[in-house]
Amino acid sequence: MASVQNTTAAFFLHGNARQYDYVLKLYPQVLKMKAEEKKKPDELIRLDEWYQNELPKKIKQRGRDAHLIHEELVQCMKWKQSRGKYYPQLSYLIKVNTPRAVVMETKKAFRKLPNLEQAITALSNLKGVGTTMASALLAAATPELAPFMADEVLKAIPDVEGIDYTTREYLNFVTHIESTRNRLNSENGGEEWTAHSIELAVWTHSIAADMKPELLQDMPDVEKLKNNVIGGTNGTTHTHPADSITATTEQSDESNAEPEPEAATEQKETKQRTANGKGAVDSLDESTLSDQDSLNPNTPIIANDETNDSDSHSSAKRSLDSEEHPETGEPELKKAKSSE
Repeated sequence: MASVQNTTAAFFLHGNARQYDYVLKLYPQVLKMKAEEKKKPDELIRLDEWYQNELPKKIKQRGRDAHLIHEELVQCMKWKQSRGKYYPQLSYLIKVNTPRAVVMETKKAFRKLPNLEQAITALSNLKGVGTTMASALLAAATPELAPFMADEVLKAIPDVEGIDYTTREYLNFVTHIESTRNRLNSENGGEEWTAHSIELAVWTHSIAADMKPELLQDMPDVEKLKNNVIGGTNGTTHTHPADSITATTEQSDESNAEPEPEAATEQKETKQRTANGKGAVDSLDESTLSDQDSLNPNTPIIANDETNDSDSHSSAKRSLDSEEHPETGEPELKKAKSSE
């Protein structure tokens, strides 16, 4: 039997415009299924509605001065973690950015577009923003060019042999998405498909194939697609590099450890912070910090070397991003002078 990754890889590579359209229309239903696995299902649905529909409009309305404000950056992180894996340190780090820095760096990044590499470099000056988070911000700002770097979609790309969340890997990811986008738009004779809508369709297919495969049974030309999953005359399935991903030698945003369950993380954080004479962070509501440990936006946070994002090894200007080590808890705080 073909794995979910092989099935979705076949859809990504060989699916036609009618099939993509069918799967994309399943997104609300599949998202609801995903949300029901969460502790707060309504929150994910609300955040996704905001991220997919409201935020892009707000950014576009700002015209040449397109940017994000601090509240929107924090909300994007909540969406990213609600739909994917939960990393408590990121909720903590993202709020440390000053409102001024958020506006300045996001404005700088959006002005770099359509150069995605330069835009990611600018966004990475913000604390808590690595390649994956940067891709989420860019997908909201320019959905026609930038897909969100979702694990489920990465694993559907045959050329991806390991997930290391680097800028180089993201740009390779974008190249494959763009190829599929061009293929589908040539079928339709228009520009209906964007990089982000391709990514959403592939994500939807992956989750549906895993959680409720029968949703895909009525997809147009489904038998033709199955023939692309089963290869050769011996009836064996294609193998996919992502089926046997090994640890990379380069440290990454999110690949080195499993996220902690939300309840366990909250209990662990409470114990750690109480031992330091501080109040607990409510990890289930990332927008709120206790009064005893409220972070002044002007107070920088300095993490240990282990929390550095993979890209920071090659650039001292890159911000700290602890996505790669979710098990380490909140970054160590050191005394520092207040920044502007």
